[in-house]
Amino acid sequence: MPVRGIRGATTATANTAEAIVEATDELLRELVTANQLDAEEVCFAFFTTTSDLNAEFPAYAARRIGWVDVPLLCSHDMNVAGPNPRGVPMCIRILLLYNTSLPQSAMRVVYLRGAQAIKADLDSWRSQLPL
Repeated sequence: MPVRGIRGATTATANTAEAIVEATDELLRELVTANQLDAEEVCFAFFTTTSDLNAEFPAYAARRIGWVDVPLLCSHDMNVAGPNPRGVPMCIRILLLYNTSLPQSAMRVVYLRGAQAIKADLDSWRSQLPL
């Protein structure tokens, strides 16, 4: 069965364990709903946070919703030097690898809260592609 990548991101309201887990929980639930995900078919989840979030692992939220058999990994995003117009502070990102016979184009990304700016940047890139 093919493996597809599913992206998502959100922002936390503060650098606290509660805010990070709450934002991640919301993101995961939205991804599950948007893609009708079955936890048994999630191959892997890779979470990153901006360096201003370090009070909790986002993966903790995945464990709390029952993803106990899913391999999870957390890291920090690159800290790009200088002003970065594409940077989103207090951001939690996820890349899921998912077993599905659906094509990649059927995968639904989810960008919540302040992370909607990431989707706008991605949409801008897509609009520049030749048809």
